[in-house]
Amino acid sequence: MPSVIRLYVRAVTGLNKVLFMLAAALMVMIVPAMMAEVISRYAFHSPTVWGMELAVLLFGPYFLLGGPYLLHLGGHVNMDLFRNRMSPRGGLVVDIVNQLIIVFFCAVMLYYATPLVLQSIEYRETTFSAWNPPLWPYKIAVPVAVLLLGLQSLAELARLCFGDKKDDAA
Repeated sequence: MPSVIRLYVRAVTGLNKVLFMLAAALMVMIVPAMMAEVISRYAFHSPTVWGMELAVLLFGPYFLLGGPYLLHLGGHVNMDLFRNRMSPRGGLVVDIVNQLIIVFFCAVMLYYATPLVLQSIEYRETTFSAWNPPLWPYKIAVPVAVLLLGLQSLAELARLCFGDKKDDAA
């Protein structure tokens, strides 16, 4: 693999690994928020206005920002039953086609998601709840995650085309 492409693959995978760890750290905030809500609601009969909403809003970025590195790890749903029955060359072709489909999907999603985030920022969109936090910080996770997923898919495509093994040292 040419050094420039290797650098790209390592940089994208490394960035997605860091974001994967940061997304996992969101559970440190989600779980206590849900616990506080449950305790407040059932023990003191006084539900919070923010607990469940915060947990729901944080779960989106948690889910989305973990996806790109999970693609590198091979952790997404896969048709292993069919893939394992294929020849190595047939499996490689299927893997390459899968990565191209992911890149196309990400391009379409980025095209449609970005204007919605910009509109949310422009109109200062909120949840209209009693707590009423702004929504753009949570909505921005969609185009960011889709962009990172597309970049990771291109990295995996390069790895497949050049015959490199997965490098978890990134």
